[in-house]
Amino acid sequence: MTATTTSRVATLTAYGLLSITALCRGANTMFAKLAIGEVSPLNLIMWRWLGVVLIAWALAWRDIRHEWPTLRTHLGYLAAMGALGFTAFNALFYAAAHSTTALNMGIVQGTIPVFVILGMFIVYKTEVPVRQALGVALTLLGVAIVALEGRFESLVSLSINVGDLMMITACVFYAGYTIRLREKPQVSALTWFAMLATAAFLASIPLAAVEWSLGSTQWPTGRGWVLIALIVIFPSFLAQVFFIRGVDLIGPGRSGIFVNLVPIIASCLAVVVLGEQFQWFHAVSLALVLTG
Repeated sequence: MTATTTSRVATLTAYGLLSITALCRGANTMFAKLAIGEVSPLNLIMWRWLGVVLIAWALAWRDIRHEWPTLRTHLGYLAAMGALGFTAFNALFYAAAHSTTALNMGIVQGTIPVFVILGMFIVYKTEVPVRQALGVALTLLGVAIVALEGRFESLVSLSINVGDLMMITACVFYAGYTIRLREKPQVSALTWFAMLATAAFLASIPLAAVEWSLGSTQWPTGRGWVLIALIVIFPSFLAQVFFIRGVDLIGPGRSGIFVNLVPIIASCLAVVVLGEQFQWFHAVSLALVLTG
């Protein structure tokens, strides 16, 4: 096999893995809506990360033991990253499903790259070229349109759906996680993921306890356990592993482009599977977010 053929196979493999990753992440929006009435949000988060921890540690325990001296010096950082990027993001994500549509949730996720750009500028004073600034403006305009549901008079009364605000806040948390990835310790990808999942699970326990103390806990129904299993396997584990492999094959630049598929896939699943109504402001918002 020639070098050109090998490169082509690697590229096609990466495209396939990254497309599946986008599908898994888009499906997570659908799972969040289907989980309503089957399991409470913070209980779902706790079981989700426990499932991921069991899988990740089963595969990575030898690497974790070998790399523990490095990990031990970064425990505070690992705890913060797991709590911020995994627990906080997902707690707001699943809670938002109770107050907004899957369509809105999918579209708002398209703001994560924008918040990363803004965060890099604020924290590290990274230069923002004019073209990139225009992209940021278009994306934020698109999110504003979907949050206001096309009713600009809502801007005067600040009448914005609480679920959409939760999703925007969740995206800010995930952007913060992404920005701090540059400080990641030099350990294997699976070790890194296993440790973050562990931190996420530990951070989810007090949240689940608060939910229980408020009398809001709903233990999973039979359908709830099925949804938890699907969430553990697809958006939580396979999406992470496939994305890591895709980046290894074609680099972070080209891999990052596939993030743009998530709002499209989430929107399609919301309409086809959940039967949500695709309205004009969804189309305008989606176009602006993707263009941005």
